Amino acid sequence: MNLLPSGKCFYLSVVICWLTSRVDGSLWHMGTLGSQVMCDNIPGLVNKQRQLCRQHPNIMQAIGAGIKDWIGECQHQFQNHRWNCNTIERDHNVFGRLLLRISFSPFLPGSREAAFVYAISSAGVVHTLTRACSQGELQSCSCDPTKKGSSRDAKGAFDWGGCSDHVEHAMRFSQAFVDAKERKERDARALMNLHNNRAGRKAVKRLMSLECKCHGVSGSCSVRTCWLALADFRRTGDHLRRRYNGAVQVVMNQYGTGFTTAQRHLKRPSKNDLVYFEDSPDYCIRDQESGSVGTGGRVCNRTSRGVDSCEVMCCGRGYDTSHISRNTKCECKFHWCCAVHCRDCKLEVDVHTCKAQT
Repeated sequence: MNLLPSGKCFYLSVVICWLTSRVDGSLWHMGTLGSQVMCDNIPGLVNKQRQLCRQHPNIMQAIGAGIKDWIGECQHQFQNHRWNCNTIERDHNVFGRLLLRISFSPFLPGSREAAFVYAISSAGVVHTLTRACSQGELQSCSCDPTKKGSSRDAKGAFDWGGCSDHVEHAMRFSQAFVDAKERKERDARALMNLHNNRAGRKAVKRLMSLECKCHGVSGSCSVRTCWLALADFRRTGDHLRRRYNGAVQVVMNQYGTGFTTAQRHLKRPSKNDLVYFEDSPDYCIRDQESGSVGTGGRVCNRTSRGVDSCEVMCCGRGYDTSHISRNTKCECKFHWCCAVHCRDCKLEVDVHTCKAQT
């Protein structure tokens, strides 16, 4: 049996390939022996992670299935920036290295971008597992069992009902599994990673909302049944992106046990803030040490004055313009009832792409 990931997984890390390939799916369902073979062959896991992997193969499958969601969210948040959540292909994908901590690598050093990646991946694990619990996909958890009886909010009394998302269970597993390697290392970078992991987990819980259904005569809402629900993961991404913008640069304290701000006049970062050690590279050129793929060939906006402008995106190297045809719907008309009919039209557009490094 070939247990090595296939070449088609070049964008994903070795670990992510393990979690998502078809070979894995068959092995997980072989029971205890299958999960042991699988977990023992995932490279880079520490003993605690291997133990949790063997004990909870269904959870590992759920994590693998959810990875694309937070990779996509990171790429959405930075789609118009020089760093757009990609790294050099031969290093596979930054998420695999950072999520499961294969090893400390020089790629994405202790920068704002590394802080965001750790936070969004940690948040993604919590969000994925919480959703899987509520949807009955995991035997180890279901709805939050503590949400029973009556309670109150600003609108008055209500009864707990429905299925409250069991975020605490997901946070406990995420902390135990994702943080395991950092807790073993306990160096400066590990402390940074642990802080940002926690900020990501807390973001998911913080954005949960109370949803209610009214009962009573003529919709009077004299009685309410409520449950706690996860926010859409886009809101988590937006929240962590704001934290990225306000991330705090820190240095280790003299005892090596925590952080102090690099600029003394700034307030100490809270548990919800993202922290970083090093200034970000400019990501203009392809550079293995910084994990930059460069901006050569990236599409830019010639008329923009923001970060997606050709001036900023192309780092002063200039850009090429090509004329392309796109098919689009045009002359759409509403017909009673109820259809919209459109013509297929060709639209000639100019596309501007950054010149590569010479």
